[in-house]
Amino acid sequence: MLLVFVAAVAWSLGGTIARFISISDPWTVIFWRSIWAALFLIGFMLWRDGLRGMVAMFRAMGMAGVAVGLCFALASTTFILALGHTTVANILLIYAAAPLFAALFARLLFGERVSASTWAAIAAVFFGIGVMMSESLDPDVSPVGGLLALVGPICFALAAVLTRRHAHVRMTPATMLGTLFAGTFAATQASGFLVGQTDMALLFAFGAINLGLGLACFATGARLIPAALAALLATFETLLGPVWVWLIHAEIPSVRTIIGGSIVFAALILHILLEFRRHRRRMRPGELPVPH
Repeated sequence: MLLVFVAAVAWSLGGTIARFISISDPWTVIFWRSIWAALFLIGFMLWRDGLRGMVAMFRAMGMAGVAVGLCFALASTTFILALGHTTVANILLIYAAAPLFAALFARLLFGERVSASTWAAIAAVFFGIGVMMSESLDPDVSPVGGLLALVGPICFALAAVLTRRHAHVRMTPATMLGTLFAGTFAATQASGFLVGQTDMALLFAFGAINLGLGLACFATGARLIPAALAALLATFETLLGPVWVWLIHAEIPSVRTIIGGSIVFAALILHILLEFRRHRRRMRPGELPVPH
């Protein structure tokens, strides 16, 4: 759960970083962001597992890993494209649907049971984020932006379910493969690749920290917890995004943002505590917690 939370924190920096980038072509942004993320993930795997270990992980991930990579490629690409058609608030609100999609996919595809407490927490998160973002929603939002943004949580939820289903397989290579998919396609669409030093530094942070670090932590942690819980924890991205904007851009959160954020925090913390309590009851005295 801690690793998935760290992933959410890294992802929450995306909107703030994107505001500083002056490049007008979204495909150029997608290309460089994907390249830096891929290099980060390669370095992470080499540091943790060595060259032989990294090659072995690529061989072991199979078609499930390829599917997870495609999911992350679509999610990261459509996120950038959606920014050109709709507001960040609308995108984040749509991304809040990821836990619901994860629960549905886990139930429909693999028959995984979703507890009543998880459904209740998902409902509370929806309500809290709705309150938090209600003042920022634009009634004249382009439907194209909404449809592009909707691809993200669907792909994210499917990746969470597949990662959980194949918990014995480490999916870090799959996330790196996803960045290569996104970067390769973006290279065919970009109008150019030359960017200034400032923008390149921002793109490095956008790719290595926001995307690469987030994917590495999520791929490592999501396979150890239920898919709906992984997607639920990832909604901290939506909650923390406005906080970074406030700290870095001096935008004071509105009263509704504070109220909605408090509801989301309370729902997530309460649900996590209930999960810990439920798992401890299942354990025999002296038994260590083992993911199942």
